[in-house]
Amino acid sequence: MFSFDDYKEIVRIVKNVGTHATYKEALNRDKFILMRHDVEYSVDRAYALAKVESSMDFTSTYFFQWTNNSYNVLSRRNMDMIKDMHERGHQIGLHFALNGMTDMKQIRKQIVKEMDILSEMFGFKTDTFSFHRPSKDVLRENIKLPGIINAYQDDFFTFAENVTEDTPVKVKYMSDANHIWRYGYPNKDNITGYDKVQILTHPFAWCKKGYDNFNNYKLLAEEKFKEIIESIDNECKDFGEYKDWFMERTVIEK
Repeated sequence: MFSFDDYKEIVRIVKNVGTHATYKEALNRDKFILMRHDVEYSVDRAYALAKVESSMDFTSTYFFQWTNNSYNVLSRRNMDMIKDMHERGHQIGLHFALNGMTDMKQIRKQIVKEMDILSEMFGFKTDTFSFHRPSKDVLRENIKLPGIINAYQDDFFTFAENVTEDTPVKVKYMSDANHIWRYGYPNKDNITGYDKVQILTHPFAWCKKGYDNFNNYKLLAEEKFKEIIESIDNECKDFGEYKDWFMERTVIEK
């Protein structure tokens, strides 16, 4: 269910419906499908998924974290990938982590600050953001900022305190969080059954072959292990004699 072929089928359905839009475009439409990706652990996985979309002449929105322990959004290598995604037509935004903040005034200021930094560093404007693990208080606040779009604002997301299958929604929301489609799988019936749809995926969950949750985390950890070994090797002249010892202890599946 989480292979590139599975993802391509979702894209085919969305393209056939014909209402796919960016967040800015969706503001002025009665019908839309939003494709969004929150990047949690791996820019490489996001880049791979973006190339899958490009191969199908399809673009979507990728949100990257500024404060993330798993990747540095401003490393030269990651910035090169993100800039290439932008050049391919994908929208790039901020995946904003609250990091313990609860004061709504402070949160608003920090969102603007982080978006300004990313715009300056990337060399193109970022004007859209999504929250990382938003609290109910934040969702209830329905934050809207001048010239900035919130993927969770009420134009794109229906907030309800207690969601059940019978909860009326203005926007159908589907997410692959925790490797589970909790609010419905984006098949033809779910996508065509609503005028307004937002689909969220997490690129770390998707790869060429597709794996269950455990084996996907295993492969992801191996990829990150290889990344740190190669980074150390590039920086430290004396690491070469140890590199083979480390690499023999992991097998990167394709």
